[in-house]
Amino acid sequence: MTYVARELASQPDCWQRAADLAEGAAEQLPAAGERIAVVGCGTSYFMAQAYAALREGSGQGETDAFAASEFPVGRRYDRIVALSRSGTTTEVLGLLAQLRGTTRRTVVIGDPDSPMATTADDTVVLGFADEKSVVQTRFATTALTLLRAHLGLHTEAVVEDAQVALAEPLPTGLVECSQFTFLGRGWSVGLANEAALKMREAALAWSEAYPAMEYRHGPISISTHSTATWMLGDAPTGLSDEVHATGARWVAGGLDPLAELVRVQRLALAVAASRGLDPDRPRHLTRSVILSTS
Repeated sequence: MTYVARELASQPDCWQRAADLAEGAAEQLPAAGERIAVVGCGTSYFMAQAYAALREGSGQGETDAFAASEFPVGRRYDRIVALSRSGTTTEVLGLLAQLRGTTRRTVVIGDPDSPMATTADDTVVLGFADEKSVVQTRFATTALTLLRAHLGLHTEAVVEDAQVALAEPLPTGLVECSQFTFLGRGWSVGLANEAALKMREAALAWSEAYPAMEYRHGPISISTHSTATWMLGDAPTGLSDEVHATGARWVAGGLDPLAELVRVQRLALAVAASRGLDPDRPRHLTRSVILSTS
């Protein structure tokens, strides 16, 4: 079994531990009413998008999400929250250094010995969710679970849905599809972006992601009998019928959107296996992006 397969399967336990940790970490995490920005790179950026939508949507304060390299340094926030599995990503470390002394900086990381652990003002370590694999699964979803629980938006049903996502067979015919589109609404738009990234990283699959309503405005034209469209969360009325009319496969997101992401992770490994790929050795990728300063 690959590292990523083992780590993927451990997510229900990791989520429960993160939810249990949330209350004790409350002092390190944003308080209601703070104006914050959440930053990350790659998978962590997409988790930042999901958290930002959840926090602002629940009335706990203005919350923006940025790729760390695109953060608007001149914009004022009460706090910056950085998500980073390795704690070594160049863009995040650079941004935290740039904001030292001007903005409170909180990091959620997997490695307590990483440079980021000593750079920030507040640090939450999810060492139990750290990973050996290059392709992220459990750290990202566990970090989001921690933040979701801190908002009061996590329930036991989410963990139960994750267990279902691991146990139930994948929908038939998906592995053979030539292209995958993932759709979300609100906070699940970030999850859809992450779902598409997992397919590209692990399986070299052609995949895209959109807000569900935007899918109608052009992207649906790519859908055909050899493609699949997967909804994370509740679909807009009539959208499934429109996808069926193109001949594409429609996958309804009946589980909690975060658990649906676990199903997509499983699909990415299944597609990789069908193509003879090793998801522990994704093409052109490393566990952390560390850029030369020379």
